[in-house]
Amino acid sequence: MTAVRRVLAVLATGALAAGVTAAIATPAVARPVTYTLPADSSTLNKTAEPGYQRAELQCVTCHSRDYITTQPRGKGKAFWTAEITKMVNVYAAPIPEPDRAVIADYLAASY
Repeated sequence: MTAVRRVLAVLATGALAAGVTAAIATPAVARPVTYTLPADSSTLNKTAEPGYQRAELQCVTCHSRDYITTQPRGKGKAFWTAEITKMVNVYAAPIPEPDRAVIADYLAASY
């Protein structure tokens, strides 16, 4: 019997449907997992600019500071604006519209 005929035979008997139904009907059992996060390996360049505080609150909520501090230096505001736009549009980062330009200004001046 060829592989195709074997598959058709299984489908005809309803065995596959029964297996799928049983898998769906069986509740998944999950247990809590605890783990320790690694220590921060970098810090943002602390300034008096309002963008510093907003970057600490908004950006670090989703990713490490390393994600910011290891970006290429001197790319300017257009680069950082595009990065923030990507974070909002692609990754659904909850950065309020008024904070975006302020964060971009800070990042452009600091990195």
